[in-house]
Amino acid sequence: MLTKIAFGGGCHWCTEAVFQALNGVIKVEQGYVASTGINSNLSEAVIVHYNTEIIPLSVLIEIHLLTHKSSSNHSFRSKYRSAVYFINSSDERLVLELLEDLQNNFDKPIITQVLAFKSFVASRESLHNYYAKNPDRPFCKRYINPKLNLLKNRYAHCIEKV
Repeated sequence: MLTKIAFGGGCHWCTEAVFQALNGVIKVEQGYVASTGINSNLSEAVIVHYNTEIIPLSVLIEIHLLTHKSSSNHSFRSKYRSAVYFINSSDERLVLELLEDLQNNFDKPIITQVLAFKSFVASRESLHNYYAKNPDRPFCKRYINPKLNLLKNRYAHCIEKV
């Protein structure tokens, strides 16, 4: 079954590259997501379209938590909100339960929020597929390659192409 969910945490170039590498991920939209209330400002994020028969939401969330600072409430959190944005209201409870279960894998409390998806603004076209177009750039080598190496080492069975 095809569905979608959004993730925010770090730079959307990094987040895009991580999810594009996974089997079962059909499309990754890079840009800015807003929720409601105090989280109604746009923050860097991606929308992940995926096939639940190939990759479950639990694996996507676990990978998301491990590939950004999900237990660090640093000074750039307004730009890089750590969040899972549910698009289908039926996913909210599941995401909350998954985060609670995954907390056991972390020494510090997970700060990742579970938020309703309200709106999305795509980043400019020149930034889409940033890693695929620029793998040798210093930013990619320094920040994205370690995340992709983590995928190779811990989630080789989930990787499509890295």
